Amino acid sequence: MKYLALVFGLISVIGFTQSKKGMVPKTYVAYKTIDKIVVDGDDSDASWSKVDWSDAFIDIEGVQKPKYNTQVKMLWDETNYYILAKMQEPHVWANLKQRDTIIFYNNDFEVFIDPDGDTFNYYELEINALNTVWDLFLSKPYRENDLVVLNDWNITGLQSAVKISGTLNNPNDTDEGWMLEIAIPWAAYQKSYGEDNVPRDNFWRVNFSRVNWQHDIINGKYERKKDAAGKFLPEYNWVWSPQGVINMHEPEKWGYVYFSSKEGKDIFTIPQDEKVKWELYTLYRAQKRYYQKNNTWAKSLELLSKSPIVIDGKTIKPVLENYKTGYTISVKSPFSNKIVTIKEDGRFLK
Repeated sequence: MKYLALVFGLISVIGFTQSKKGMVPKTYVAYKTIDKIVVDGDDSDASWSKVDWSDAFIDIEGVQKPKYNTQVKMLWDETNYYILAKMQEPHVWANLKQRDTIIFYNNDFEVFIDPDGDTFNYYELEINALNTVWDLFLSKPYRENDLVVLNDWNITGLQSAVKISGTLNNPNDTDEGWMLEIAIPWAAYQKSYGEDNVPRDNFWRVNFSRVNWQHDIINGKYERKKDAAGKFLPEYNWVWSPQGVINMHEPEKWGYVYFSSKEGKDIFTIPQDEKVKWELYTLYRAQKRYYQKNNTWAKSLELLSKSPIVIDGKTIKPVLENYKTGYTISVKSPFSNKIVTIKEDGRFLK
């Protein structure tokens, strides 16, 4: 797995120094469907017509509007989490056919899921226009050096299908785009046998990314475009919930998907304790920078933040505790009275 660490570890280092404060994650209410969803790459199932498309994707840093539009819809039932992605694309092409190869070397659609929101033990799924799948499990974000990536982990029972509005791999015409329909069994994310992990009236941290490359047509085939020195031009990264950095592997910035069992319209508001977590992550990143500069952890929060931390009119007062192997930053939430704690590796303690 060294190649994965190299690819994403480099992105993580670059993105870490560019973080933008104040970017609020997107939210989406996924409704329960009582009708069967046929996974065929089409939105003709009646249940899809009853729910809204997400906001249009933005570039990963949250700045530029993408050249082509991307939106998603979501549904769920007691068995599966359903995702429908619609991607505008005048040139639909793909050539990777082997499962678990590096699918983002083609234009692709990507799903990132962290069920418990602690930024550890999360899942990634990438699919191209040939419906070739790359699914993997990550024990922790790439920013932690002792990462474990399980590339041979598979989503048992995964269903996916692609429908192309146009013709695949034909440079002689102009396409409208492609649609991808996915059904992910809840059971694939169980931590123990028989666990009831269906998030009824609860939220998971989720994000979606679309990788899009500039291309050339060589001998009648699509290929990623290269510069004058023969190096591939960088890809575009278009996402549902912007990261603020060129790095999808900061799960604390992902969006919130609320799985509603309500028959009528439902409203989801990000819990205030989640905002407390955001502020602890700000301190965590400040500690990372402090350590990189001084080769030791800061012993006082005053070295990391000079201003009071105010959330929805409430001032929080975190406490830093240093240990031989790291540190914790804890705070009692003024909203729930729960103790929220983050470790030196960015993981929340339950």
